[in-house]
Amino acid sequence: MKTSQKGIQLIISFEGFSGKPYLDSAGIPTIGYGNTYYPGGKKVTMNDPAISKEKGAELFSSVLPTYEKIVNAKVKAALTQNQFDALVSHTYNTGGSDTLFSLINKKAGESEIRNWFTTKYITAGGKTLNGLIRRRKAEADLFFSK
Repeated sequence: MKTSQKGIQLIISFEGFSGKPYLDSAGIPTIGYGNTYYPGGKKVTMNDPAISKEKGAELFSSVLPTYEKIVNAKVKAALTQNQFDALVSHTYNTGGSDTLFSLINKKAGESEIRNWFTTKYITAGGKTLNGLIRRRKAEADLFFSK
């Protein structure tokens, strides 16, 4: 599966855009739409030159398939487009969670999956962040939308 426009918009809306390198909430050098590395695997550094929005969109498009591959490889259960998009957003932000993938593969109930989405991966640098709480809720809402 591939991420739909709705899934891409969800990711971009939470990541935002920065043409200059910055330290994300976990202290990781980041540029563009939440990119921490470039195609080929070179990590973003704080000394990297600024990029345009167009370059940021290209960068995002070039790394998104990495996260789609993770979801496609780890989830064996059939997914709707919304479920796939929600999982790619989560994986783009967190690197993915074997626990979440396992809950989905064993067809856990909505309350168990929603509870997992909304209570895990909501901290960075030891602090609970409202932006991550909002993102996890949006991902859970998308996952369970028809």
